[in-house]
Amino acid sequence: MTDFAERRRMMVDTQIRPSDVTKFPIIEAMLAVPREAFVADAQREAAYADGNLDLGPGRVLLEPRTLAKILDAIDVQPDELVLDVACGLGYSTAVIARVAQMVIGVEDDETMASEAQDQLSAVGADNAIVHTGAPDAGAAEHGPYDVMIIEGGVETVPEALLDQLKDGGRVAAIFMSGALGEVKVGYKSGGQISWRLSFNAGAPVLPGFEAAKEFAL
Repeated sequence: MTDFAERRRMMVDTQIRPSDVTKFPIIEAMLAVPREAFVADAQREAAYADGNLDLGPGRVLLEPRTLAKILDAIDVQPDELVLDVACGLGYSTAVIARVAQMVIGVEDDETMASEAQDQLSAVGADNAIVHTGAPDAGAAEHGPYDVMIIEGGVETVPEALLDQLKDGGRVAAIFMSGALGEVKVGYKSGGQISWRLSFNAGAPVLPGFEAAKEFAL
């Protein structure tokens, strides 16, 4: 029988700590949340691999290192409200729920959203809910938000989503250029977002987060 608790410890010791993620709340959260419970049954043995895990066409569960470094860079506080965009089956939402006051996951796939809510309840994440809707539309009715984390690649972040971020809030996204990606953290001040490079990572570009195509005559 697979010892998933031991695999979580190994994930933290071999993927998270060597990536200079040392904040105790993040380490504790990633040790506590059963990642294998938030993937398809056929993928449970691969749940702790050091790469993105396929969730379906154009969707992935971000590798543990990437999620941990995003959380480290964006520095979620215990009194903050977080929007977890494109939360998939809810793993990231469950992790964030352990470091935030409340987290709203957004997922447009109704089956994944329902399964995510069930698993969040199963692991006791009572401060997390899943909103079924387009990720690029966010969940304005629950905002405004102190923090937004986008669980996939982007070429651009829609203004309709950024409008749901409080002034003084932060947003993290993986900006993709071809096969190359950079995680940037945006800081909102005076209604404007100032982006700063954090580290390199990659993920498929999410629907609704593509840049407008330019046509040349």
